[in-house]
Amino acid sequence: MCGIIGYIGEKNPVDILINGLKSLEYRGYDSAGIALKEKDEIEIIKSVGKIVNLEEKIKDEKLIPSHLGIAHTRWATHGKPTENNAHPHTAGRVTLVHNGIIENAEELREKLKKEKVRFYSETDTEVVAALINKYYDNDPVEAINQALKEVKGSYALGILFQESDDLYAVRKDSPLIVGLGKDENFIASDIAAIIDYTNQYYLLEEGEIAHITKAKIEVTKDGKVVEKEVQTTSMERDAKDKCGYDHYMLKEIMEEPVVLQKTFEPYLEHLEKLPDLTDYEEIHIVACGSAMYAGMIGKTLLEEYANTKVEIDVASEYRYKNIIYDRKTLVILISQSGETADTIAAMRKAQEHNVETLAIVNVKTSTIARESDSQIFIEAGPEIAVATTKAYILQVGIMALLAYKTALTKNLVKEEHKVLEEAEKLPRLIKEVLDRREEYKKVAEAIYQKEDIFFIGRKIDYATSMEGSLKLKEVSYIHSEAYQAGELKHGTISLIDDGMPVFAIITDDTIKDKTISNIEEVKSRGAQTIIISNEKYATDDLQVTVPKISPYFQPILIVPTLQLIAYETAKLRGCDIDKPKNLAKSVTVE
Repeated sequence: MCGIIGYIGEKNPVDILINGLKSLEYRGYDSAGIALKEKDEIEIIKSVGKIVNLEEKIKDEKLIPSHLGIAHTRWATHGKPTENNAHPHTAGRVTLVHNGIIENAEELREKLKKEKVRFYSETDTEVVAALINKYYDNDPVEAINQALKEVKGSYALGILFQESDDLYAVRKDSPLIVGLGKDENFIASDIAAIIDYTNQYYLLEEGEIAHITKAKIEVTKDGKVVEKEVQTTSMERDAKDKCGYDHYMLKEIMEEPVVLQKTFEPYLEHLEKLPDLTDYEEIHIVACGSAMYAGMIGKTLLEEYANTKVEIDVASEYRYKNIIYDRKTLVILISQSGETADTIAAMRKAQEHNVETLAIVNVKTSTIARESDSQIFIEAGPEIAVATTKAYILQVGIMALLAYKTALTKNLVKEEHKVLEEAEKLPRLIKEVLDRREEYKKVAEAIYQKEDIFFIGRKIDYATSMEGSLKLKEVSYIHSEAYQAGELKHGTISLIDDGMPVFAIITDDTIKDKTISNIEEVKSRGAQTIIISNEKYATDDLQVTVPKISPYFQPILIVPTLQLIAYETAKLRGCDIDKPKNLAKSVTVE
């Protein structure tokens, strides 16, 4: 969430900064701003809403000639989305942009007020600027060091100083990179912001301060110079393009067969490359959002087919729980970005107790990828739409392979060849499911004017229902809830109104009759039922049927239908599909 880009070089920075901000729109934001510097003059332009609003304001301004600037997209934490609260913020001789949350901001604010510092916004960011300004005595790095000793929380900062013609950056618990160019350099919260200009960068580690000129970069920590390794991204410039699709979400859904094949390829003939979960007495799966629902599917598969004890927690709860590690435990962390703040904290908590951690992650240079004990990388590539699609499919796929390998190691698998053969078929089968968009449009047309929807399912189908419900509410803004099908009658069925859509997911043959009974219960109360299943039923319900496959992989064929129904519904409602309101792609704050 939030986005940072900074530039220093020989070019006019305005177009570079605006282009970078546009590349970071997927992270979620509600305001934007830039600061340009030339000699002792700093010019700041900010606006509420989309970046196009900022562009319009810039067109009306006579800008100072500049070769140095910083820019930011803000996702409101402290203070409402107003121009006054938008970044950059200036205090005295310091101007900066900030991603993260300063946890002791109010304490610091009151302390600085007693020292006659005046504040003009409600933000925690302005407090950091004022604190650095307090310690600034013509030595920027020393001022940053001194100020951050008093700061609690997370931050990635891009900083300008009144008397300096250089750019400064520092980070803790929030990602920031330094891009390397020829006679120009950059800072960014994501490589996507600068991929049009360079594919090489330094990855700033915790507490490292970068002093950047157009010709060189010096990184220090605790006053000592740090030698950095140049990283090279494999991200292509056209990865940011929609490639003819109307939205990134649709493009990324349609990429699912390709990325699944790429992710599965190393393992289908060499399952030994996957970690051996039988080494552990207990597994904890920790994640947030859609990754959590992928973990729920993993838990079901590991318990059902591999006879493995699994606990699962939302990371924001796990990090604060009193976890009793009295058995040999593995903590599996699932995160697309690898920068999810709560999941990072959960990982570090486990490691403090000498518990091993395994990350399932998409970004190989991320904090979780670097700090976890072992990793399984999914090959989703860049995911620009805020609502995850292809990364979720791959997370489920990896959990399915882990469950299968564990069952195989325990001699619990009877038809080894059949499971692997079906895994190889998955990319083709997903494509078949994706190619039936007209079916999903019909479902969308039936529900898009509704304001309340239920999803129901049992066992693994309940976990899939959770993701289907989340996807729909994320992009269409329809209120949607998922329930265990058997729980509806314990209170929630009272909410069923005439014509209310209820999605029922049925793939588990052992309990399908129970779910069908639940469908009859809601139909008798006026519900409009939609069945998503791997077999056709002789009813008048609206139905979507996908190929029947091994239960390890069945959710991988169900979920794309739910993703496309959500997409088509949001499109009919005229929603901002790639950038839903109030949401951010990478949740780097608590």
